[in-house]
Amino acid sequence: MDFKDQIRVIADFPREGISYKDITTLLKNGEMFHAVIDALVEKIKPWQPEVIVGPEARGFLLGAPIAYALGIGFVPVRKQGKLPANTIGETYALEYGFDTLEVHADAISPGQRVVVVDDLLATGGTMLATANLMRTIGAEMLGMGFLIELTSLNGREKLIDYSVFSLVQY
Repeated sequence: MDFKDQIRVIADFPREGISYKDITTLLKNGEMFHAVIDALVEKIKPWQPEVIVGPEARGFLLGAPIAYALGIGFVPVRKQGKLPANTIGETYALEYGFDTLEVHADAISPGQRVVVVDDLLATGGTMLATANLMRTIGAEMLGMGFLIELTSLNGREKLIDYSVFSLVQY
């Protein structure tokens, strides 16, 4: 199936010069959503993960059904202050400023095999911060999977220590 045909591209959003890749058009199509999850599961299953990790917010949309299909757990990575229990945080640089991601300190046991999933690989900053969180918590990072990769932003270069795949490239 050609997932790219199901992704709406919106020019000049959220600001002029940005070409936004809107996956809501794909997600609303049950057959396509199912096919995307199946395609991601097919790529991830050989890694034999014990946990799928998804960063806020669209990593939740893909990561949870992947974990369900594999019969394993899902762990959310959230923005600072959104998780109620003891957390571990990782601050990373944005285009203008900084942000912090957090995970519950007891969400993953040291040595657990994890795969991180998100909808989009752009600059790689969020994914590198998520990978650093996993390393801090002691997880074994098996790789990262994405629905979309914006190849011109070279995010993969920040993630050279990890196996990375994407289903659709722009």
